[in-house]
Amino acid sequence: MDPLCHSGLPFEEQRALFLDIVLADPLIGEALRRAAALALPDWLIVSGVLYNAVWNRLTGKPSGHGTKDIDLFYFDASDLSYEAEDGVIGAAEARFADLPVSVEIRNEARVHLWFEARFGGRYPQLSSSAQALGYFAARTHAVGLRLDAAGRPELFAPFGLDDIFSFRLTPNRVLDNRRTYEEKAARARQNWPQIELVPW
Repeated sequence: MDPLCHSGLPFEEQRALFLDIVLADPLIGEALRRAAALALPDWLIVSGVLYNAVWNRLTGKPSGHGTKDIDLFYFDASDLSYEAEDGVIGAAEARFADLPVSVEIRNEARVHLWFEARFGGRYPQLSSSAQALGYFAARTHAVGLRLDAAGRPELFAPFGLDDIFSFRLTPNRVLDNRRTYEEKAARARQNWPQIELVPW
């Protein structure tokens, strides 16, 4: 199959195909089930593990190829302390310990407190986990997924899915994240050489 044959399709067709692929991926399926059981407020599995699964399926690579970790966001503005977030991370460690990659858990309500010191530049105070997707360095990476209370998938993709199905990395210049974008682009090209890289 031509891996680019799904690019340019209407969003709803790409959404259906995206969900078929990621929900069939054993690593993602297990991570979603365990994340749902944690019952964190406004949680989302985001970015790499999701689009990696699509690229892997369309290029015949195994589940988990190119995935260094799983990013799990939640949003809790009731306690913005480092200690509260660290407590959530510590309590969740055992639940994910036997997965083949680590799970990185972050309270997106806190990002504006530490972003400038780590990356330079200011970061807005967010109102939800999904809002964080709009500030990723690449529009391609801006995708999040969770299960609702009935176990149904909820997909968030503020820039759509065509970049993913087109094997294209497109920068998101809303923040000065050029270094992050170029580092991620270089890593992606090592794992999927056919990727088109749109310059920053």
